[in-house]
Amino acid sequence: MNLYIQVENRECNAVQKLYFSEGLIGQSWAKDICLTVASDGFITQVETAVNPRKSEVFGPVLPAMANVHSHAFQRAFAGLAEYKSPGKSDFWSWRNAMYAFAERMTPAALETIASALYIEMLKAGYSTVGEFHYLHNSDKDQALGMSDAIILAADRAGIALTLLPTLYQASDFGGKTPLAAQLPFVHSADDFSRLVQILAPRLTGRHQLGVAFHSLRAVRQDSFAPVINTLENTSLKAPIHIHIAEQTAEVDACLEHTGKRPIEWLLENQGVDHRWCLVHATHLVESEWQALAETGAVVGLCPTTEANLGDGLFPLPEYLKAGGKWAIGSDSHISIDAREELRLLEYGQRLARQERTVLAAPEEEHTGVHLWQSAARNGAQALGQPVGEIAVGKRADLIVLDETSPVFAGASYGQLVDAFVFSGQPNPISHVMVAGNWVVEGGKHCQEEEIFGRYSALVSEIAASMEDQ
Repeated sequence: MNLYIQVENRECNAVQKLYFSEGLIGQSWAKDICLTVASDGFITQVETAVNPRKSEVFGPVLPAMANVHSHAFQRAFAGLAEYKSPGKSDFWSWRNAMYAFAERMTPAALETIASALYIEMLKAGYSTVGEFHYLHNSDKDQALGMSDAIILAADRAGIALTLLPTLYQASDFGGKTPLAAQLPFVHSADDFSRLVQILAPRLTGRHQLGVAFHSLRAVRQDSFAPVINTLENTSLKAPIHIHIAEQTAEVDACLEHTGKRPIEWLLENQGVDHRWCLVHATHLVESEWQALAETGAVVGLCPTTEANLGDGLFPLPEYLKAGGKWAIGSDSHISIDAREELRLLEYGQRLARQERTVLAAPEEEHTGVHLWQSAARNGAQALGQPVGEIAVGKRADLIVLDETSPVFAGASYGQLVDAFVFSGQPNPISHVMVAGNWVVEGGKHCQEEEIFGRYSALVSEIAASMEDQ
């Protein structure tokens, strides 16, 4: 039954009482749940063992997932580089193909792609996205237009956005001159700080501002401090993200230039703490993962992209033993499915170790439950968003499962989440709520037909233009 109060723009303006048959409340499984959601979209009361009229009850409820790492424009490129070209096929050859696609981006094109992407994310169980946004356009006056396109897309879809404008300055360590294809991404530290200051008042409500440094190879060492100072003048809680140690070539170049491995250098030279998210961090040694775990930072793992690009496997079991935190992102969007990210994360470790349930924990024996809880909670931290669990004081970002789906046959309690994560298709998410508003109902988003139509026409046009060259 549809319980939300519908007003203009689908925004909720009244207190809601929402009933669920069962679900994941805090760290525990509960039955017969009632949530009170205030007009600002935050949960003010959680009750269990409540007996409402059966017609008012939704199915099992979980906290929605945070997607900590997104390059929105790359969704339109997904699947278009899966061919063998002369020479070695690796991350670097994929990057060259991606640059050709990036040249076609304008604010209007980016808004169309991001709107469609964010609807796909919502339907897949993500309620919050961290947009690692370096596609500023070569005309610096349009840098703001490209960022506004992302904000507009998030508003149209109804997703919560942590916008991470990204500093990009060089083609390699030592401040090497950017390649021609990289020029649309480039800012000086001063220009970038100005962009951050302008964006700050644009990100209100469910939206959050942070910053990202593209990578150690693409950012000059003396640019970290002024950008972080600018961000901290806006908010001391704002997140800071960086790509790091994704490829062995990056590790080798960092060693040659600095005498340090990438994560080693970062920890010694920057004040890495709970605000930071280190994306990929694939190639690190024991001293690095031990030191990184102590900072309270989150590692942003993107299993489907990392597998697609042949990056490698992050040593997650060892990192967890050291107390490390991790979350998930869909990065290049070769897949948009939180369940698939978690599944592949676990399966990669199983294949490497020839074991099962590698990432289960002593405090939670159900692997799917532990993966979902950890990724949701740590993802919220990485994005500076008040989500990640169903609890008083958290925003009402929820997903509802269709308990009639064959995915859940024979499952109960924690097995429901295990089946949700590991049983593959079809997608059993029926409803998605963001900040107290239903944005997906019955598996559908109210704007998907129009936005997906625009997306298909645009991507076909771009693909045709690339074939003509």
